[in-house]
Amino acid sequence: MALYDAVADLSVRIDEATLARRERDTSSGFERVTTVVSLSGDGQTGKGEDVTYEATDHDALLEAGVPDPTGEYTIEEFSTRLDDLELFPDGPSREDFRHYRRWAFESAALDLALRQADTDLASALDREYDPVRFVVSTRLGEPPTADRVERFLAIDPDLEFKLDATAEWTDELVEELAETGSVRVIDLKGQYRTEEVDLGQSTDPDLYRRVLEGFPDAIVEDPALTDETRPVLEGHEERISWDAPITGIESVEALPFEPRVLNVKPSRFGSIEALFATIDYCGERGIEMYGGGQFELDVGRGQIQALASLFYPDSANDVAPGGYNDPEVVEGLPRSPLDPPEQGSGFRW
Repeated sequence: MALYDAVADLSVRIDEATLARRERDTSSGFERVTTVVSLSGDGQTGKGEDVTYEATDHDALLEAGVPDPTGEYTIEEFSTRLDDLELFPDGPSREDFRHYRRWAFESAALDLALRQADTDLASALDREYDPVRFVVSTRLGEPPTADRVERFLAIDPDLEFKLDATAEWTDELVEELAETGSVRVIDLKGQYRTEEVDLGQSTDPDLYRRVLEGFPDAIVEDPALTDETRPVLEGHEERISWDAPITGIESVEALPFEPRVLNVKPSRFGSIEALFATIDYCGERGIEMYGGGQFELDVGRGQIQALASLFYPDSANDVAPGGYNDPEVVEGLPRSPLDPPEQGSGFRW
């Protein structure tokens, strides 16, 4: 049975919807703002998290309030209902934010439906939660150094990393990072091509060559495909992964070659149906998946950990606990792998 079929007919009653703002400084040098969506009914509350990146979009929603989602639905009917609700009172700053916000409402409804049915997502899907491995995703400062990686490894030598490569990476830095044996994913961020997103990433073929040769066993994520980079990437297709373009099955089929590995970020899909259909699709074709995050500050973090636990627990999951995104490296953070909760409930950890 398809994954979505297992939850599509779950009943959910929504009597009230509320919003709560979250904010936190990050190691990437910006203040992260998210909105927690809470849907309540029958004495239960389901939660989801809107990971839209522009604070002004969150402010506009909080000022306008939630469009009325109350009623009795199945999960599939609620998803259809969202088609008629304007979740961005002033329009989104970027079109992909529509998926991010929709995911907050869909995940909150799924959480509520499962709680009203007195069950959890693993049970509903006839699966079990497994301990989930995670990597620490981070940039390395300006100018980039291995200092942050080394500080983490001094606390936990078994940590693994997903690093954002930039034009300033030198041969010496690549060699220093490679010697740690801890780098599992290199993110080139070459698929961010909008005026609103400027990550300062380079499409220099020399950087691509440096990364591919310096980290021969690492996944290489989101390269830009140009006349200069294609020859460098040729022969490495099996370890090239995609993140930013992946929003559903059609986006996977539209890739320049059939992937062997993909980064799955639930918020990019917008709907539970699109996410679960893509997970089914990848499973049927032997495409390796690993979980991704969007600097979630609240319930969304536990939800991406739960999905990783169910579907790709041993992969290079970018689902580390929130403390790993803080500007300062501190001791006492949870270590990988994360154990599942002893008693699951709803759609969260």
